[in-house]
Amino acid sequence: MRHRRQVVGIDRGDWVRRRFALFSRRTNKDTDPDMTADRFDIRPSRPADRAAIETLYPQAFPDEDLLPVVRDLLDHGEGVLSLVAAAASAEPAPDLVGHVAFTPCSLAGTAERLSMLAPLAVAPAWQRQGLGRALVREGVRRLAEAGVTRVFVLGDPAYYGRFGFEPERGVQPPYPLPEEWHDAWQSLGLGDTGRPGSPLRGTLAVPEPWRQPALWAP
Repeated sequence: MRHRRQVVGIDRGDWVRRRFALFSRRTNKDTDPDMTADRFDIRPSRPADRAAIETLYPQAFPDEDLLPVVRDLLDHGEGVLSLVAAAASAEPAPDLVGHVAFTPCSLAGTAERLSMLAPLAVAPAWQRQGLGRALVREGVRRLAEAGVTRVFVLGDPAYYGRFGFEPERGVQPPYPLPEEWHDAWQSLGLGDTGRPGSPLRGTLAVPEPWRQPALWAP
């Protein structure tokens, strides 16, 4: 199935950047400058943003149908941190030009608050300009303030390494990954726990929208 192969796969010629679509935004492979506050307003999404979010994903991912997961997260993702980026000017791009979600997760044997970053999308006209980076940083900042201690992501190590993410060995993803993907499973400690490597052990428990083996396989 086209969807299965492109949602979370690896193109060995371009590492994970093309096919970790849910977890590593293809636009995030750029060497992007930081965006200035006067160009974008990054804020929690509102019910009124729903149509714009659903329009954004087919534009950002024309070859992949990510709407089922996005809709599940928005409809049933209790505690999901959903952020949007609105352009300061409606021209030449639509008002809503970026979206990211952070999903609360859990791990047996610990009460620590954990989260997973995915998905992340940027409107084509605004790609490679630092908007993806700005969305991730704002999300991480808000999670740290809320007491989240660690964020997990499956994505391009070169991109997410910019934020301090490192390969995660102690906490396993909810489904087995191919050997060549292991460095793409990463985590970032927040606050006082912001150190390389997780002291936690076990398998990350994810909510229903992510309990689909096809999302974790080539």
